Amino acid sequence: MKHSKQMSESVRLGILLALSGGLMDAYSYIVRDRVFANAQTGNMLLFGVNLSEGNIRLAIHYLVPVVAFAIGIALAEYVHTRNIEKLHWRQMSVLLEAVILLGVGFIPTSFNLLANSLTSFACGIQVESFRKIHGNGVATTMCIGNMRTGTQNLFNYFHSKDRDSLGKAGLYYGIIVSFILGAVFGNGLIKLFHKQAIWCSSILLFLGFFMMFIDYEKSKI
Repeated sequence: MKHSKQMSESVRLGILLALSGGLMDAYSYIVRDRVFANAQTGNMLLFGVNLSEGNIRLAIHYLVPVVAFAIGIALAEYVHTRNIEKLHWRQMSVLLEAVILLGVGFIPTSFNLLANSLTSFACGIQVESFRKIHGNGVATTMCIGNMRTGTQNLFNYFHSKDRDSLGKAGLYYGIIVSFILGAVFGNGLIKLFHKQAIWCSSILLFLGFFMMFIDYEKSKI
């Protein structure tokens, strides 16, 4: 069985990653000075607004996570090019992401720029490494693309009664709901654990890593 058939494109892992993605965004916004870990469009907007008003410090506050996100994407591609026999490259990516977020929980709030940069870096790894579920292009760290494609498929179903389109719409909206639930749970966890709440996202990613490993072992058999 090829690696593309393994857990890395499964619905179960997609839901897990979307939960983690929602939690990360809630964490960085609530705990780490109103910065988005995943929604880099929002960070770019706030960078531009603050730059136009001469608030250079705040502009940098939003720009650095954007750069870190891009570096995360580049690193994921680098991992992809490496020939690792024992682990699928996406397993390496999710493991690295989990370790990074584990470290973020130790960073004091006086170093929020560093914490946000590392969180966005991890999100960049995730968005590049996990782009499909059952062959469908799906994002687990943001919702706008999922909403567009899900709504398009929902329209196609009502227009042509194509059940395959209905199934795809359910997939995309299911990932959106998972992302929102991640934010809901994240808000509750933040109230309990504050800056250590990000460890719950790390736990979800470690779980995803082991899910993929078990499935990879089955595929080798």
